[in-house]
Amino acid sequence: MPAQTARYPCSHPHLGPDEVPVGGAPGPAPIRGEEYLDRIARARRLMASIGLDACVILAGANLRYFSGLPWGGTERLLAMVLPRSGAPRLVCPEFELGSLRGALQVEVETCTWQEHEDPARLVAALLRDGGCRRTGVDPLAPWFMVEALQRALGPLALESAAAVTEACRLRKSAAELALIQHAMSITLEVQQQVFESLQPGVTTRQLRAFIDETHRALGADGGSTFCAVQFGEATAYPHGVPGEQRLRRDDLVLVDTGCQVQGYHSDITRTYAFGTPDQAQRTTWALEREAQQAAFDAVRVGVPCERIDDAARSLLVRAGLGPAYRLPGLPHRTGHGIGLAIHEPAYLVPGDRTPLQEGMCFSDEPMIVVPRRFGIRLEDHFHVTGTGARWFTPPAVSITRPFG
Repeated sequence: MPAQTARYPCSHPHLGPDEVPVGGAPGPAPIRGEEYLDRIARARRLMASIGLDACVILAGANLRYFSGLPWGGTERLLAMVLPRSGAPRLVCPEFELGSLRGALQVEVETCTWQEHEDPARLVAALLRDGGCRRTGVDPLAPWFMVEALQRALGPLALESAAAVTEACRLRKSAAELALIQHAMSITLEVQQQVFESLQPGVTTRQLRAFIDETHRALGADGGSTFCAVQFGEATAYPHGVPGEQRLRRDDLVLVDTGCQVQGYHSDITRTYAFGTPDQAQRTTWALEREAQQAAFDAVRVGVPCERIDDAARSLLVRAGLGPAYRLPGLPHRTGHGIGLAIHEPAYLVPGDRTPLQEGMCFSDEPMIVVPRRFGIRLEDHFHVTGTGARWFTPPAVSITRPFG
């Protein structure tokens, strides 16, 4: 089914333009070099405030955030050594240098190593030569690399650089919000096409393939980043059950999927009836939508993240579910941060007291599980503004007509 524009009118008071183009239409501009330099400058200010002399940022989401380099981690060390002052240095395999230079969005000095050499010793030498005594290491680094770096540094202990990397990535810029919006708009269109294409007998495997192909057709980077399709009782398990299922009339359908646009993620869940829902399913669906809205309405700058979870969970408790994680009820947190990772800090969960700030982005998905019967999860994302929350995608409308 060809689609050039998302088929939903953005008339919701918390949404943006009238239509969000997807599929065939030009996507948002990439992150510009100046923004990467601003990120590095902010990281350095944070390093100065906590007394770090340098950070070692390894391949993955954090290196992409600071350099634009879209490489994932492997067993070969690829890292940026970012001192509080002076030029950043990229430590990389010699044979990858040409490919890396073509992808970098910032100017860095390069320090290469050959296959028989120990790259951790090269990083340690750069830190020692720079007089770095306190070094933060990427909190997403695999343990074997942290161990190798620590051995090479000897008595100079490493510490986590989370106070730098997470603080930088918590608040999204206008350019980042535009990329997330485009990814969300693509996935919402995919969700609608799934709903409109359902037929009795279709399998979960067939739908996952259709979802992947449609994400690609609409311009996502590499198709679906993940996809969960659940029918009937399987909807009662937040991440599904093993094996293939076949759709039957009057089944509940849960589809949770997402994609990437220039590294930024989408993640949307819809649950609806393929046929006629029973009264318990209708009542639970309506309650789920109320809980999702309660979380959204509680968003204000300065409010602790845990307060948003409490808004959704308290509504469910008043309706006789729970309390806490007890079932029937909400078995997990209300939401997670999103950006260059599908799940990233902060989290809408009891105990996370991070104050909400403009530009922070979260899922809103206070799932209701009725054990051995069914589950209802509606998941949309919002970003925090000076006046409250703003949806990236309009919430579902009803259990039988989720897209109106």
